[in-house]
Amino acid sequence: MSIQLPAAEFDGYVFDCDGTLANTMPIHYRAWVAAFKKYETPFVFEEDFFYHLGGTPTPRIVEIFNEKYGTHFDAHTVAHGKEEIFESLMHDLTPIDEVVALARRFKAEGKPVAVASGGMRWIVDKTLAMIGLEGFFPIIVTPENVQRGKPFPDMFLLAAEKMGTAPARTLVFEDAQTGILAAVAAGMQYVVVPRPLGDSKAA
Repeated sequence: MSIQLPAAEFDGYVFDCDGTLANTMPIHYRAWVAAFKKYETPFVFEEDFFYHLGGTPTPRIVEIFNEKYGTHFDAHTVAHGKEEIFESLMHDLTPIDEVVALARRFKAEGKPVAVASGGMRWIVDKTLAMIGLEGFFPIIVTPENVQRGKPFPDMFLLAAEKMGTAPARTLVFEDAQTGILAAVAAGMQYVVVPRPLGDSKAA
């Protein structure tokens, strides 16, 4: 993996978690498929659509499928069940080493760093712990902290506010289009983290 940083100087850095700091997206996909089966939904989660929704708050994904299928499955129940399945599969996750190394470098240089993730806070905390970053990020923003998740800018703007950095001087690291749209809406520059080699089309 090769990540190109902008030439500009930045005062703070915000990292997505899944697919950016941790190679969790294949595991999240498996968990979603299993959860939709567990709750006997008619939902078919195509792999490309899964990646298109990357960064979307977990309950919102269930709502999107309810809207698509005209169903009324409880979004929070299914989302929580999905995260429990994901937790049972977390032994397979690995860090995305180049991005983790950048986060460590920026913090060592005295720059503030934050996480802004569409995942549930308890899962984000456990994911960070499993890749050796427990307690590393003093600022973690999840959908529980804002009115609107990605692709709206709220999460990134709150992270920048907590870091004390202006949006134009804040750099975002993201792997998903939803997060990129949120960064643009927040007036921030961004770096796209490519899918790790070895992942399948859906993984």
